[in-house]
Amino acid sequence: MAGGRIRARIHRSQLYTFACLKPGSTETDEPRTVEGPGYSRLVHCNESHMHQRPPLQYGSNYISTTRYNIVSFVPKAFFEQFRRVANIYFLVAAICSLFPVSPFKPMSMIAPLAFVLGVSMLKEGLEDWRRFMQDMKVNSRKASMHTTNGIFSNKHWKTIRVGDVVKVEKDKFFPADLLLLSSSYEDGLCYVETMNLDGETNLKVKRSLEATLCLDSEECFKDFKGLIKCEDPNPSLYTFVGNLEYERQIYPLDPAQILLRDSKLRNTAYIYGVVIFTGHDTKVMQNSMEAPSKRSSIEKKMDYIIYLLLAALMVISLISSLGFFILTKYKMPEWWYLRPDQAETCYDPENAFASAMCHAVAALMLYGYLIPISLYVSIEMVKFLQAIFINQDIDMYDEESGVAADARTSNLNEELGQVDTILSDKTGTLTCNQMDFLKCSIAGIAYGVRASEVELAAAKQMALDLEDNSLEDAAQYPIPEIELKTVVTCKDMKGDKRHIKGFSFEDSRLMEGNWMKEPHADEILLFFRILALCHTAVPEYNDQTGKLTYEAESPDEGAFLIAAREFGFEFVKRTQSSVFVNEKYPDATKPIQREYKILNLLDFTSKRKRMSVILQDEEGQIFVLCKGADSIIFERLAKHGRVHEEMTTRHLNEFGDNGLRTLALAYKKLEEKDYVAWDNEFTKAKTAIGSDREGMLEKVSDMIEKDFILIGATAVEDKLQKGVAQCIDKLALAGLKIWVLTGDKVETAINIGFACSLLRQEMKQIFISSTIPDSSGKDGRKTSLLLVPEKAVKESILNQMTNAIQMIKLEKDPHAAFALIIDGKTLTYALEDDMKLQFLGLAVECASVICCRVSPKQKGLVTRLVKEGTKKTTLAIGDGANDVGMIQEADIGVGISGVEGMQVSVFFLLKPSQVYFHSYGLVFSPVISFVYHCIFFGKIF
Repeated sequence: MAGGRIRARIHRSQLYTFACLKPGSTETDEPRTVEGPGYSRLVHCNESHMHQRPPLQYGSNYISTTRYNIVSFVPKAFFEQFRRVANIYFLVAAICSLFPVSPFKPMSMIAPLAFVLGVSMLKEGLEDWRRFMQDMKVNSRKASMHTTNGIFSNKHWKTIRVGDVVKVEKDKFFPADLLLLSSSYEDGLCYVETMNLDGETNLKVKRSLEATLCLDSEECFKDFKGLIKCEDPNPSLYTFVGNLEYERQIYPLDPAQILLRDSKLRNTAYIYGVVIFTGHDTKVMQNSMEAPSKRSSIEKKMDYIIYLLLAALMVISLISSLGFFILTKYKMPEWWYLRPDQAETCYDPENAFASAMCHAVAALMLYGYLIPISLYVSIEMVKFLQAIFINQDIDMYDEESGVAADARTSNLNEELGQVDTILSDKTGTLTCNQMDFLKCSIAGIAYGVRASEVELAAAKQMALDLEDNSLEDAAQYPIPEIELKTVVTCKDMKGDKRHIKGFSFEDSRLMEGNWMKEPHADEILLFFRILALCHTAVPEYNDQTGKLTYEAESPDEGAFLIAAREFGFEFVKRTQSSVFVNEKYPDATKPIQREYKILNLLDFTSKRKRMSVILQDEEGQIFVLCKGADSIIFERLAKHGRVHEEMTTRHLNEFGDNGLRTLALAYKKLEEKDYVAWDNEFTKAKTAIGSDREGMLEKVSDMIEKDFILIGATAVEDKLQKGVAQCIDKLALAGLKIWVLTGDKVETAINIGFACSLLRQEMKQIFISSTIPDSSGKDGRKTSLLLVPEKAVKESILNQMTNAIQMIKLEKDPHAAFALIIDGKTLTYALEDDMKLQFLGLAVECASVICCRVSPKQKGLVTRLVKEGTKKTTLAIGDGANDVGMIQEADIGVGISGVEGMQVSVFFLLKPSQVYFHSYGLVFSPVISFVYHCIFFGKIF
């Protein structure tokens, strides 16, 4: 694209966190110490032959995720088969059939056993063969690798060695863990998509060392040499420590220069990199686990049944042998026609005990039909065919991408009918992870008349409740007029307005330039400019549609840019130090292009929960524009900047109640002398050497990110997946308990719960909170847990749980349903050893459980508690890296791969024996069909 060629000639280092102005030179940075245990790897750049002989001998780039190989298949497969008690019995019986005491011919005992083992091993072999073929497909991918004299040629991934220099082009995957040397951009910047590693669809930014920027063409690598000393292979995706010795200088390396295998190059024409880790030494493979051998609970229960049958068989055989002993010793001498004087060992009255032992062996074989060997054959065939049916289920097929479901193993099929508890993520699983700009609050005025799905579901539920109640009850609980009006308005206007992906906003007060007639037009103008300027997105010209598309670091950011464009403020271009916006005004015949010089950009992180851009407009005025979580922004407001705080707070609460994701927007003006003084401090912190560098940068950034003036807030909607409400209704009908573990705040999670039928109006909600009443008791205010002793907080939580359990026990209505709602802070205490049993006891009594503001680790801990505490089968559903712990802990894991890509390929690597679904575009629909066709047969029918 033309846009790509233009961007290839500009610098990007000024656009990202704490790096908006280049430090003087990284040559002055002191290298980190990389000696000692765990830091012994040496990489000779462009000299891969150095690593193929002692003492290095690094592994190749060949990977394997199979459970077996040619050598290990037979012994491992036999071990797996003889973990079954029945197979051990039939093996012993087959061996005994070779001796004269056997009442059967050897073939009659060996053939059934061989058939059973053959069928089971064939099934295991076919499933592992599929893994092998996928490995071969990956290993056979092509990558451009430097061979000699500056010549690059395409080689298979599996042939790449440590030290090789490779060239990766746009939209290609990195074949190994690489040190970024240079890119198509002059300052060595590149964009990386890491969804295959951490499930995140937003782009990451990587930057090479300035010392290697000159290596920007194939000819430059003719005489390239260097030495990398770095950490040994480890599973940490976000850390790296090492040094590069190049041209007699030593340069420190950090994660910003490392490109990990299975991540993809985006928005960059090409990069050059040197291979540091290959194959199973790469970070992604270090995070993988050997395919574990899993056995379903039914198979384990069958072993116990076989034990009982074997015990019964032994008792019958012993009784029979005892009778044979008595008859042989005392009666057989009288039976002259049996010729006791010439009897064999098995019929010798003189050695009746030996005869009885021979009879015991024969009896064990004769009565062996008590052990159902055919049952194993039937079960293996049924499980194998079930896996085929799942893969061919038309309801789990996505026509748009042509991809069907993929059951990675059939070992867990019978577990599906035993599921008791489902634990699910929300974003990307219950919802689409596709953001639409729906509402906003500007200068204390709320805009946007279209109702969210949560509002529509709530209004529908309230209407149904009114129909069931009497007129008197209806008068007591009227549906708010504004809500009904919104629903009607949305319904009427839906067919008149074309849908714009990412923009569902409807309000004539702001559209078509009407915002200039509003009382706070200046603040509305600034609001639109913040949407168009406060971001790190890259515009792309689409040749097919003739419009600009945006490669943003988050779905929210993309929705903001689309909204700004629809409001008349289109972000069109980014250069080395500026962004350009086409601003359209009602009184102008055509848009006016304005240039804003980017001075600094402090990027958004999960710790900061905000991002800021410092820019200078065409008049020379310097602004700091900021967007972030409302709690973070509000505490950074100036005294004179809180004019609209009360109304904005009210609107934020309303948006949250309607299931929308919110951000607050603020700004401030800077004098040039103030900015120069701050920038000097910022440059010092940025070029500082030492472990406290990040802390210094954060401290300096806090100096500029304060005394803001509040402008307003945004509200975007993450729509529900198709069929979610119906699916949850059917699951509840089947008697399954459903837990939703989400990072959203309580209000948003509750309203999403109502929208997807997880919560119902007739349910009694139980809230467990870590806040306790103020000791003064005034106005029922709450006190933060930070202000009270930990012991008091735990006692309060314990009392709440005890009271809730008592309330459930005293409930007289047998059809009453309860819903438990708990947040992450409270969950921290509830999962401690002295409280987790009470928490579990309360949770299992509730039909639905919603855990809000939970961390990935807490998801795993909750799943483990449910699985181990209830001793019942659990099923976990997720689509991102934050769900890995939950999926690993559950008995059955379901990975969802949505329209953004294979976010859960990491699940396959971490736990390949679990059920894995690959269904582009459907996301939750496969789960509906999956549950309907599998779980229901075990629960309802």
